Parts: sequence; C-alpha cells; structure tokens
Amino acid sequence: MNKIKIKSIYFFRLLRNIFVLIGVFFSICVLLALTSAPFWGYHWLGTSKSEINEEPQFIILLGGGGMPSQSALMRSWYVEKAVKSFPAATVIIAMPGDLEDSLSTPQLMKEELVIRGINSDKIRFENAGTNTRAQALNSMRIVKMQTPVLLITSPEHMRRAVLCFQKAGFEKVNALPAFENAVEADLSFDDDKLGGNKTFVPDVGENINMRYQLWNHLKYEILIAREMVALTYYKIRGWI
Repeated sequence: MNKIKIKSIYFFRLLRNIFVLIGVFFSICVLLALTSAPFWGYHWLGTSKSEINEEPQFIILLGGGGMPSQSALMRSWYVEKAVKSFPAATVIIAMPGDLEDSLSTPQLMKEELVIRGINSDKIRFENAGTNTRAQALNSMRIVKMQTPVLLITSPEHMRRAVLCFQKAGFEKVNALPAFENAVEADLSFDDDKLGGNKTFVPDVGENINMRYQLWNHLKYEILIAREMVALTYYKIRGWI
C-alpha cells in the first residue's frame, strides 16, 4: 500500500469521525431543545442581573440590529414603557452611526421613539461605541457614575451589559430586559379539517411543542452559546 492510499484512508477516517461528532452534537441539541433547559438558560441571562431598585435619571437604550429589526423594535417598545414609568428620565440611544444622516440607524431609532410619544428633546446619543464595553465607557461622558441609570437591551445581552457598566464605574445600574410576550391564543388545529393532501405524515396541528417550542429552543441554544463565549471573552479581557 503506497503512501497516497494510506493518507487517503486516514483522511476518510478523520472525515467520518468529524461527521459522527457533528451528528452526536446535533442530536444532543435536539434532545435538549425538547426540554425546558434552553428557556431557563435564556431566562437566566435576561434576569440574573435585572432589577430596578430606584428611579433612573437616564434610560440607556443599547442598540442591537438596524432599523427596522426585531431587536431594535423590541427595545424601543420597552423604552416607551420605561419612559411612561419614569417621565423625568432622559433617553440615551447607544448605537453607532452618522448623526448627520437622517437615515442612519441611531436617527431612525430616535424617530421610532418620537413616534411612540417620547419628546425628542429628552433623547441624546452615544454613537461612537461599537461594542458593549465601549458603550459603557462612552456613556460616562454623558452620565455621572453616581447617577441611577436603566439599561434596556435584549435578554441574552442583559447580563453582560449590566456587568460592563458596573465594571466601567457606574454605581447604580438598573436593568429592563426586552423579553417577548408569548401568544395567549390556542394555536392548535385539526389538520384534516384544513383540506389538502391526506398523507401518512403524522398530524402536527395539536403538537405545539413540535411546531414552535423545538425551534424556539434551538434558537435559544444558539443565543446562549454565543453569549457564553462573549461573557468568557469579556471576563478574560477584564471588561466585566
């Protein structure tokens, strides 16, 4: 047997082992998604550092995606609710972008908040920070570290955000995670009553877990994995 054949055998064995590991990993992810563990992991990221102990003077909206996007609109919705609870607070939009451009993301976020009834004079910008650490440091140029602030961001990002602001020197950090609300209606249905082809495929109309929970939990697993990597990196760098 020549060297080329030997190398080919080792290569295909390695490739086979890689595919086996991928299959095992995917199977574990699917089985885990059938439990409640992903939800509680996601919930922990959003609530472990979230509390409102005092009235904030500044509400800091930490930008996520562009406008419109699910994360930006969800966070804006929560800012509206927070301003109604704390009408004296000033809103800071922490999102990088060109403020001279009316179509930039921070300006569109401001426009969204104005549509929601927030006075434009009560909105300020931190448009230089491109990660959570930078946003925390730059916010100190606007807000004194002794001033109570309220952070609003997505649940998976909340723990890292609070720890970043505390590490930067903010002494009174409150937090409001932008959780989605579950649909209250019963989404089950009878497959056969909807017509179409009658096949040997099992009906799924009554199986809410298969239709929604499995896929939502797989999404949570990805968010949790990414955030745990980010938390580890921030910890190593001394940012939290």
